[in-house]
Amino acid sequence: MENKRIIYPNDEGGVCVVIPVAKSGLTLEEIIAKDVPAGKPYKIVDMSEVPSNRTFREAWVYAE
Repeated sequence: MENKRIIYPNDEGGVCVVIPVAKSGLTLEEIIAKDVPAGKPYKIVDMSEVPSNRTFREAWVYAE
């Protein structure tokens, strides 16, 4: 779980990234239910798919 990220679009056109923590005791599905707003599309991706350089993070976009 620690090498996964949950991404979803925010209302400003950018991307929110949720970093699950195994020590929370929650499953990915429980984290999604808790942290992703109802009705928002989301993806579970490998952490390598999320850019590590956050300099241009305002330019990140979510594509289905």
